[in-house]
Amino acid sequence: MTNKLELNTVILGNCIQELKKLPSKSVDMVFADPPYNLQLNNRLVRPDNTTVDAVDDYWDKFESMSAYDDFCFQWLSEVRRVMKDNATVWVIGSYHNIFRVGSVLQNLGFWILNDIVWVKNNPMPNFKGTRFTNAHETLIWASKSANAKYTFNYEAMKALNDDLQMRSDWNLPICTGSERVKDENGEKLHSTQKPEAILHRVILSSTHEGDVILDPFFGSGTTGAVAKKLGRNFIGIEQDKKYVDGAKKRIDAVKKDAIIETTEKKKFVRVPFGNLIEYGILNPGDTLTDEKGRFKAQVLADGSIKSDNLHGSIHQVAAKLQNFPSCNGWKFWYVDKKNGKMIDDLRQDFIKKMGLQ
Repeated sequence: MTNKLELNTVILGNCIQELKKLPSKSVDMVFADPPYNLQLNNRLVRPDNTTVDAVDDYWDKFESMSAYDDFCFQWLSEVRRVMKDNATVWVIGSYHNIFRVGSVLQNLGFWILNDIVWVKNNPMPNFKGTRFTNAHETLIWASKSANAKYTFNYEAMKALNDDLQMRSDWNLPICTGSERVKDENGEKLHSTQKPEAILHRVILSSTHEGDVILDPFFGSGTTGAVAKKLGRNFIGIEQDKKYVDGAKKRIDAVKKDAIIETTEKKKFVRVPFGNLIEYGILNPGDTLTDEKGRFKAQVLADGSIKSDNLHGSIHQVAAKLQNFPSCNGWKFWYVDKKNGKMIDDLRQDFIKKMGLQ
């Protein structure tokens, strides 16, 4: 029996059992930070014999690899069920578990879109000097199927990265200092709390304002805190009451960002220049000119244009005339008539007239 979806809540309980109660195809994105299955059998010590504060919590212990695989199969099966057809899932993990999780994802039919390497600027050192310092974790981003029309806010990610394409290696520090959620004794509440910067990128890149984000391993509530800041809804599942209490307190103190609009790539209807000729909006022989009247070109019947010895598309000729590698001809060329009009205006008028918006 499924429950009604209650947004912006933290559910206390076992993730698999509680996932079964959620409605099918009800969430837009999932972020999961499952147990690492570190298999730590002995306490870790530094060269000076002090104990390393490692991840040795009860929830990270499994009897065997097959038991962990079965656990992943169960929770990912339920995650798949509650995801909308165009939803995506993000899973973060270390070398101990991420490859096993990735295998289960593919076996269940998910389509992997990217793997992101979170490069830690300030990783914990390898105290014994017996291995390379483990300085990264991996995030897998996957859609429900290969044909899913998933959300990717490319322009927002580009803007976040100083107008450069966002790469799949993210250099971000681990969670430290005031960002760490503390318990009543001033100790860190959760051993694997993730920095908000990671969730900011994840949520901003793959959801829209008002979308529903599910986190089945809610922990200290980072997903909920960032979702609230960015105007998204969340549902968290967590089995440890002390984490639930800490997460609720943390999220209650969060204020939604005043301005959360993001840069999105404008969705243009593709209209070839030749359409304007086919429908008589422009005619073969019409003259085009640039805004300042420096260059002229004649429209040909096939939708190409000619300027002296240059011949090609509206974009190619405009670029060659200026010795540029490329040029948007729609914004460059005007119709050579009184009170000249940009040909892009003609295109927009055509789109409206034909009901193509």
